[in-house]
Amino acid sequence: MNEIVFYDTLRQGLWISVLISTPILMVALVAGVTVGLFQALTSVQEMTLTFVPKLAAILVVFWVTMGFMTETLTGFWTDRLIPLIVGI
Repeated sequence: MNEIVFYDTLRQGLWISVLISTPILMVALVAGVTVGLFQALTSVQEMTLTFVPKLAAILVVFWVTMGFMTETLTGFWTDRLIPLIVGI
């Protein structure tokens, strides 16, 4: 395997990891900012108030996007990595 194929596969793998993690990270960001604003407006400084809604939102988004994540990863493996391993 030459360097061009290696770096292109690495670039594509990193892009897929960014693509897969984006929905969860965006929801965590939005939930964190929303709960932070709520805490600032009401002066409620409870630690579980920041953790539980963010965790619930992340779990919901993970459950909804699990099919997309699986299809993306299996597509990358079958289209890119398995042919490199086999030597096609």
